[in-house]
Amino acid sequence: MKVSVKEVDQHEIVRNLAEFLKKSGKVKVPEWADIVKLGIHKELAPIDPDWYYTRVGEFSCIFGGKKRFGTTPAHFRPGSTLVIRKCLQTLEAVKWVEKHPDGGRRLSRQGRKDLDRIASQIKHAQRAKQQQQRQMEEQED
Repeated sequence: MKVSVKEVDQHEIVRNLAEFLKKSGKVKVPEWADIVKLGIHKELAPIDPDWYYTRVGEFSCIFGGKKRFGTTPAHFRPGSTLVIRKCLQTLEAVKWVEKHPDGGRRLSRQGRKDLDRIASQIKHAQRAKQQQQRQMEEQED
């Protein structure tokens, strides 16, 4: 049974995709990754040392947040476009994203295949966990 990326919880996809990219060694973390802020509304660099893998996995989200001005109302500020641009270039280097003939970029066949494989692994793990819980409940009864 084929499982699509859209059928699985997206938080699980991002987490497993980050693990996959880290283990595969295809993605190189830039030198500036440990000192860069992810937006004008942030004070510090990310605490998680593996944040770049997670950001590559979820780069299509709109990043940003509230910039606090003390006693005045907070306003939305966009995230760093450098980080998003570098994540996109990383995915192009891995051959997960390709240029579209009409302009822009799209997910490549290899990218869709890898994402669907990760989604099926998540789905199978969830099914195994559910079966294990059912067996535990039956043993208790």
